[in-house]
Amino acid sequence: MMLDPSMTGDQLGALLKLAEAGKADDGWSSVGKHTLTLHTAFNGASLSIARIEAVKVSGSLVLAKSQRGETHVVILDNIFGGTIEPSRETGRKAGFV
Repeated sequence: MMLDPSMTGDQLGALLKLAEAGKADDGWSSVGKHTLTLHTAFNGASLSIARIEAVKVSGSLVLAKSQRGETHVVILDNIFGGTIEPSRETGRKAGFV
């Protein structure tokens, strides 16, 4: 028996809950304290979408806005996992880090 690795809407919701996402009136879920990486695959090709700040589900599509202002559109069935990362402070600190 082969398991279906696709993410469900409930699983994406659980990922957003762990990331402490807040939902806005326009349907976007913002993960202000964190950033996300969504791991996707289709027909043997994989793609990781990193530094996501907001996610919106529209039917079978998942829209993901990155820190760079990019908006990625993927099919929910092609997402198989996600990673929650703590947000880094913006800007550079003075001195040695």
